Amino acid sequence: MAGLATVDSITNPPTMFENAGITSIIARVTHVDTEKKMVELSDGRTIPYDKIILGTGASPMIPSMEGVDLDGVFTLRTTPDAEKIKRFLEERRARNLVFIGAGFINLELATLLSQTKPDYYNVTVIELLGHPLPIMLDAEMAVKIQEYLVEKGFRMMMGHKVKRILSENESVSTVELETGEKVDADMVMLSVGTRPNLELAKDMNLELGRFGIKVNKFLETSNPDVLAGGDCVEKIHFVTKNPAPSQLRGSAVIQGRLAAKRLAGYEIEFQGILNNSMVRVFDKYIAATGLTEELAQNEGFETISVMVNSRSKHGMIPGVKPWTLKLVFDKETQRIIGGQIISDSDSPVKEIDTINALILGEKTIPEMTTLICAGNPDCSSEPSLEPITIAAEQALQKLRK
Repeated sequence: MAGLATVDSITNPPTMFENAGITSIIARVTHVDTEKKMVELSDGRTIPYDKIILGTGASPMIPSMEGVDLDGVFTLRTTPDAEKIKRFLEERRARNLVFIGAGFINLELATLLSQTKPDYYNVTVIELLGHPLPIMLDAEMAVKIQEYLVEKGFRMMMGHKVKRILSENESVSTVELETGEKVDADMVMLSVGTRPNLELAKDMNLELGRFGIKVNKFLETSNPDVLAGGDCVEKIHFVTKNPAPSQLRGSAVIQGRLAAKRLAGYEIEFQGILNNSMVRVFDKYIAATGLTEELAQNEGFETISVMVNSRSKHGMIPGVKPWTLKLVFDKETQRIIGGQIISDSDSPVKEIDTINALILGEKTIPEMTTLICAGNPDCSSEPSLEPITIAAEQALQKLRK
C-alpha cells in the first residue's frame, strides 16, 4: 500500500512448486472423507491421500457493531485486501484515517501511509485497552511509543470503545465512541484480532481447543493421518505450559518445517511459543518476547522486572542512538520469562533473539549476570554497559530486598 513492495516480490511463482515436483491446485476443499481418505474439491475433483497437512490460517475478527460493512471499512490480511485499500485511498483521496486497534499491524500501516504523504493524512488510533501495543509492551514502555506517535501528529485515543461507524451516502463518515464523541473518518481500518479458520477441521471431526485445532508436540491432530500447523492450530506457551493465542509468521514457518520433517520420519518436537515479534513505527524499532509483566502477573507469577537504558554504540563513536530494555523474571524460580525493547536503531532490536534464547534455555538471574556479549565500539555499547547483564545485576539486587 505504501509502494515499498510489489505483489510479485512477496508471492511465490508457480514455477517454484513445479521445479520442486509439487503439483499445485487452485481450488477450495469442500469436504474430506476421512474414512475413504478422499479430498473433495470445489471444481468437482476428488484426490486420494495418505497424509494431510492442514494450514487453513485465520481470518480477521469483525466486531459486532453497526457500520462494519460500510464502504470504506477495511481489514488487512491478504494481498487483495492491501490492493483494495490502496485503490480506495487513491480513488477517494481519503484524508481522515481512523485505525481501530493499536496493535502492530495498524500502527505499522498508519506509519507507512503517513510517511508516503507527509502532512496529508489525519490519523486517529482508537484502542480499547489503556496503551498501544498492549500484547507486546507493558504500560511504562508503551507510553514512550504513545508520546512519540503524538509528536508525529497521531491522535492516540487509548482506553476508548467504539460504539458504531456512521455513514453518509452509504460510505463511512464518522466513528462514534461509547462516550458519544465522534471522529471524522474517510476510511476505517479494523484490526482487533483474528480467528482460526476451523470449518474444514470441524467437517473432519478433529478435536478443537480454545484457540484452534488441538495438536501434539509433533503437530499431529486427533486423527493420526492429519497434521496441522500455523494460525489454525492451538499452541502451548513455553513459559506457562498452557494453551495460548498465537498467530505470528515465525511459529507458522517453523511448524510447517516440523510437519514436513514428521512426514519424513523425524521426531522433533515443537517446543512451544513465546510470541516473539517486532515492528517499526517511523524511526522507532520495537520488539518483545515471552510474557509482559502484566500478563505474567495475570498468569499467577510473582515478578521481578528491570528497565535499562543503553546505546547502540560506544559513547565516543558519532551517531550513537539510545535504546531501552525491559526484562521480566519469575521471582520463585529466578528464570527470565519476558523481554521488551524500544530502540532508535535497527541493530539493538535484534537483541530480542538473544532474550528469546535465554528464555528457551531457562536461564536464571545469577546465570545471566555472567553472560558475555560480543562488543565493538562501532556495533555495541561498552561491555560495562551491556544492558542484558546490567538488567540481571539489578534484578539480583532486587532479590535480596
